[in-house]
Amino acid sequence: MATSESAEDSLYPIAVLIDELRNEDVQLRLNSIKKLSTIALALGVERTRSELIPFLTDTIYDEDEVLLALAEQLGTFTQLVGGPEFVACLLPPLESLATVEETVVRDKAVESLRKLSEEHSKEDMENLFVAMVKRLAAGDWFTSRTSACGLFSVSYPKSSAAVRQDLRNHFRNLCSDDTPMVRRAAAGKLGELVKVTEIEHVKGDFIPMFINLVGDEQDSVRLLAVEACVAIATLLSDEDTEALIMPTLRNCAEDKSWRVRYMVADKFTDLQEAVGPELTSRDLVPAFQSLLKDCEAEVRAAASHKVKVFCENLKPEDSREQLIMVNILPCVKDLVIDANQHVKSALASVIMGLSPILGKDKTIEHMLPLFLTQLKDECPEVRLNIISNLDCVNTVIGIQQLSQSLLPAIVELAEDSKWRVRLAIIEYMPLLAGQLGVDFFDEKLNGLCMTWLIDHVFAIREAATNNLKKLVEKFGKDWANTQVIPKILAMSRDSNYLHRMTCLFCINVLAGVCGPEITTRSLMPVIVSLAKDNVANVRFNVAKTISIVLPLIEPNIVKADIKPCLVEMETDTDIDVKFYAKEALASADGIINK
Repeated sequence: MATSESAEDSLYPIAVLIDELRNEDVQLRLNSIKKLSTIALALGVERTRSELIPFLTDTIYDEDEVLLALAEQLGTFTQLVGGPEFVACLLPPLESLATVEETVVRDKAVESLRKLSEEHSKEDMENLFVAMVKRLAAGDWFTSRTSACGLFSVSYPKSSAAVRQDLRNHFRNLCSDDTPMVRRAAAGKLGELVKVTEIEHVKGDFIPMFINLVGDEQDSVRLLAVEACVAIATLLSDEDTEALIMPTLRNCAEDKSWRVRYMVADKFTDLQEAVGPELTSRDLVPAFQSLLKDCEAEVRAAASHKVKVFCENLKPEDSREQLIMVNILPCVKDLVIDANQHVKSALASVIMGLSPILGKDKTIEHMLPLFLTQLKDECPEVRLNIISNLDCVNTVIGIQQLSQSLLPAIVELAEDSKWRVRLAIIEYMPLLAGQLGVDFFDEKLNGLCMTWLIDHVFAIREAATNNLKKLVEKFGKDWANTQVIPKILAMSRDSNYLHRMTCLFCINVLAGVCGPEITTRSLMPVIVSLAKDNVANVRFNVAKTISIVLPLIEPNIVKADIKPCLVEMETDTDIDVKFYAKEALASADGIINK
């Protein structure tokens, strides 16, 4: 009887798994798959190989969510089946998962197979893994053939010369497959396969495949082939690149599909690095001009993002400035006033990076007018992208020139009638302050920051208080003591109760950065004085502020000055004032009794 029970117990994990995977509840089935590793540990490596893996292979018919979890789990099963020596037993279920209809499941199965390929010995790779890749590549359904495309690059390096030839032939067939989705998958994986292939076979086998894919009737295939262009050009000499790649690349830059041109623009600096400086100057500069002038805004925006890096990498350096002034700057001037705000925004995020390249004189003559135009652009994102990169220009032309040309526009934005524009400027003020320096900031912008504290929009007042904290962190306590705190304390006597509330909000955020001495000497008396304010909202905010600053105050001062104030507030006629005073009093007693 004991033997029988033991046998039943040994079958229990599989039996439970079978019951759970047959349950109608998808979540239950999903949970059972997610604990596969626990079940495998309970079974041991031998039973995992002989029972669990065959069972899973036979039950791949479930919901996509369950199959996705299974594909992910199997990629981590190497040790659970006994280590790399037995990893081949995981191939059958993953091969089946690589053929299902749902793309995300197939992709996850391929990802797991790629991970497991690292565990295979050279012998198992050729006999088992490569055999699986060939079956997938020759499958009747396009799903298996698309999955196969992602496995060639991990199979190729560990294979013998004869097997490599076979793999190249299979991949060639996939590149010319009747189904566009298979060709698309092949185009997407061509680049990584090229990187592990011998250079003679890159020229003899893969460049013809690349040229065919770039000329495919489907633009979704052509645009993915552009990525492979980078990998191929990196491996070739300048002569081979010019002869074998550049004609095709020029065609891609002028492709009838904007999606292909967009991909070229998006990968342009990678292409620039791959083809080298000579071919860049001769072939890529005209192509880049074309993309910057493209009829589609998406293409112009993608190219605009690359302006700075493209110009930085132009070589030789002694001809860089001339290339930019003659070929790139005219396009940039047109893009500054482009009709599409995404194009202008993309350019604004990088245009200031041209200043260090062009130098002081040309920045002042040619770039500053463009910056000023963008600072006045109707699109807030354009203006903010310029402001956030002012340091690039400051280091080149100096703060005096910058203040004369651009600061008036910044001040104008800070007083914009749209509160969201003002809010955005406030958020960039600490960055701007760091670029301008404390003296210049005090002269030109300090007053503006204080003005925001009495703005009629609460969100502006709140942002302005947080801005002050960041400025104090940047400029220091002494600066705060002379430039900020006197103005804040003056607000405590303002006739508008909202301004008195803002005074308390400022104290809340500044106390921590100003430290105990300034808080005790300058801030605490003002807080206590506002405890008798005739507006209840101000009084209960006094109690809340006291709770915040209490940890910075010495216990004897808390006992002598603050506790009596709180005791009196506890008898206030307003229920909120009493509530917050009681909370603050408890905190004060805790400090006193330490």
